[in-house]
Amino acid sequence: MDISSYKPKKSINNKHMLTLKDYSANEIYEIINMAIALKQKQRAGKKHEYLKGKTLAMIFSKSSTRTRVSFEQGIKQLGGTALVLQQGDIQLGRGETVHDTALVLNRYGIDGIMIRTYLQSDIEELAKYSNCPVINGLTDDYHPCQVLADLMTVYEHFGKLEGLKMTYFGDGNNMANSLMIGGAKVGMHVTVCAPEGYQPSEAMVKTAAQFGKVTVTSDVNAAIQNCDVIYTDVFFSMGQEKSPEKVNALMPYQVNEELMAKAAKNAVFMHCLPAHRGEEVTTGVIDGAQSIVFEEAENRLHAQKAVMYLLMKKR
Repeated sequence: MDISSYKPKKSINNKHMLTLKDYSANEIYEIINMAIALKQKQRAGKKHEYLKGKTLAMIFSKSSTRTRVSFEQGIKQLGGTALVLQQGDIQLGRGETVHDTALVLNRYGIDGIMIRTYLQSDIEELAKYSNCPVINGLTDDYHPCQVLADLMTVYEHFGKLEGLKMTYFGDGNNMANSLMIGGAKVGMHVTVCAPEGYQPSEAMVKTAAQFGKVTVTSDVNAAIQNCDVIYTDVFFSMGQEKSPEKVNALMPYQVNEELMAKAAKNAVFMHCLPAHRGEEVTTGVIDGAQSIVFEEAENRLHAQKAVMYLLMKKR
């Protein structure tokens, strides 16, 4: 079933948002439908304080622009309060265990936790011991909230998800992992185009392929053929040391005007940002008529508000 025929129920079964592996296509549709409804209310200036009196703890082991602002502004628009905890502000950054941190936060009446960190295992452990919803703001393995915003943006642009071809060019990182899983679940054909040595792990590809059509290739010309959505991300994720070897390997996978010209006629360009212009994408593409990166960035706000509402309203 495609999203256009889905009837929203305003509820999901999951307690946490750790990875889209745990979410059915219907639950993804539920979040997108709710995000679109909240976006309409926000643009119309209508109050929607559905989480009034609730507190979201935001834990940052990695710095952020979009994650910090969109979650903080989002919980505020929903009537709640954000409690920002940078790694240097809390004992988690000084050796306290995730287990102990979760148990302490349980005692303080926190209604939800968003964490942006390195290890997926840390988020999994936090969720195991937390009595409130835990939301993955980014790990080295997954970026589910970004992909929800991406799918929302694609749906707004094309009016559908099922049957579209999305190709990701570049480093097989957390974005590639989450796009494969999320895109496959909603019926898209997701291709990751990267050189040998920089492709997603075989285990990750095998997992994503259980949910739908996933292709991994190093052939740029094959990957761009009939492509509706062209996606890329930085060559070096946060915390990675820049190396000439990796730059040289990935530069043939740069999204530039020549590559875009080979895509489908109405193709769009997407990037989760921040972008390194002249590296993974040219300025002409990211600022061009086919780019929808800033609509995509805005939708982080609306998609995450939908996630917070659907998870935290039960508290």
